[in-house]
Amino acid sequence: MKRLITVAAAQLGPIQKAEGRDSVVARMVRLVERAYQRGANVVVFPELAFTTFFPRWYVEDLDQADNWYEETLPSPATQPLFDAIKRYGITCYLGYAEIAHEADETGVLRKRRFNTSVVIAPSGEIILKYRKVHLPGHKEFSTIRKVQHLEKRYFEVGNLGFPVTRAPVGEVEGVNMGMLICNDRRWPESWRELGLQQVELVMLGYNTPAVNQENRGFEAHHLRNFHSQLSIQAGCYQNATFGVGVAKAGNEDGFELMGHSIIVNPQGEIMAMATSWDDELVVADCNLAMCELGRTTIFNFAQHRRLEAYQRLTNQTGSTAPAVWQPQGAAVVEEQNP
Repeated sequence: MKRLITVAAAQLGPIQKAEGRDSVVARMVRLVERAYQRGANVVVFPELAFTTFFPRWYVEDLDQADNWYEETLPSPATQPLFDAIKRYGITCYLGYAEIAHEADETGVLRKRRFNTSVVIAPSGEIILKYRKVHLPGHKEFSTIRKVQHLEKRYFEVGNLGFPVTRAPVGEVEGVNMGMLICNDRRWPESWRELGLQQVELVMLGYNTPAVNQENRGFEAHHLRNFHSQLSIQAGCYQNATFGVGVAKAGNEDGFELMGHSIIVNPQGEIMAMATSWDDELVVADCNLAMCELGRTTIFNFAQHRRLEAYQRLTNQTGSTAPAVWQPQGAAVVEEQNP
């Protein structure tokens, strides 16, 4: 039996450092309006959708960067977006920089910063929040990079796990929805956490450079986009879920972002893809019944997962080299004391 929802990937073109919230929010409202006109039930925006990708700039005092963050949602500046979501009755994924005043792991109440996304119901209510777990980049100014990538300076590691919620979408009474943010898509563990909760729709936003800025080895330009799509397609296939990967695109403050937002089905097939470096909407009908094939056959986790064989996955972080093989009967050479 069909369980049909219509999903829109709302790619954003570049957001320049000088562009204000009012301008960006107006662009997002127009995309929500267009999504409604095209029959979409869900709209997915990129990571850090209200601002330029500010972790490319170094600041000594993080308090000087507070203007990039949101302390409340909706705020006066972002209220028009929430009004549009309610007006058109659309479910929305929204990525933003969050300031939270809450206790840390030691119980101390303080100001904390996260790279965050939320699912907003058609009523305007926030029904699910996720904070990015896999923060790339570095914390201090790097002299070997062409462009800074200071996510570890601007954000703490997410502390909400990988939640999934079941909520009505359009005419479907319950859709299992989960979220990832940017670099999370490259880690199979992220997708499996969601897959183990029978996720049916993974929404993720990203701000990925079109060119490798590490300056520590060569990565072909065309492979940047290939690797992004590969990780999303594999995650969808291996966890029998639809995925919506939505980018920022174009020349943002002199730095090229890749774009190529995609909607992927549970067999890993790209159903729709953005082709511009501007604000662009791509839409696809998603029959959630397609999730059942993988979930009940090759990726039937209850029948086929072997927890006893996966000990390294939760007990080890860095990789280790294996023992050196030696042929049978080889002499053991003992080190001599000098």
